[in-house]
Amino acid sequence: MPPPTTLAVFTAATLALLLVPGPAVVYIVTRSVAQGRAAGLVSVAGIHAGSVVHVVAAALGVSALLAASAAAFTAVKYAGAAYLVYLGLRKLLTRAGGALAGEIEPVSRSRLFGEGFVVNVLNPKTALFFLAFLPQFADPARGPVAPQIVLLGLIWIALGMVSDGGYALLSAALAGRLRRSPAAARRLDVAGGLVYLGLGALAAFASDGPRRA
Repeated sequence: MPPPTTLAVFTAATLALLLVPGPAVVYIVTRSVAQGRAAGLVSVAGIHAGSVVHVVAAALGVSALLAASAAAFTAVKYAGAAYLVYLGLRKLLTRAGGALAGEIEPVSRSRLFGEGFVVNVLNPKTALFFLAFLPQFADPARGPVAPQIVLLGLIWIALGMVSDGGYALLSAALAGRLRRSPAAARRLDVAGGLVYLGLGALAAFASDGPRRA
């Protein structure tokens, strides 16, 4: 199990990434604005059911990658860091696109859950985090990597449900103001871009990643 200091840093980095609006948050906010609080919370549940897929894939994939080649893991780490920097620059340089939520047709709760699941399974931000950033906090010297990845992944899901649930509740409460707000969208882009750049630097320079015991 990772030490408490590692878990604390991981928690802080996770919260920073979760608070950046990505495809999952956009989906949650859109549905919350269009259909209300209950729809937003069902969407959150679907999103994090999809997160379980990423946890399992990371636990299996990172363990296999580490066993096969430390150099391959390092390549994945730097590719992930570069992608984070790219996302940050794109958010900073791209103009906000108007409405946060347009006219969305209401759908059933089962469809909300299913769409949320698919959105997060196919979410490159989530895949990147689990495959390139999360393993920085696993240490083979403290035992098998896969259980550590699962523990970190479960912490990520718990924090994600809290933060995304907050987005759902807040956006439902402010639905009228959020329907058309280019200024709010731009502020979110700038804040998100800075967070991505910071996480990209952390992923690239804070650690050399897992090493063989």
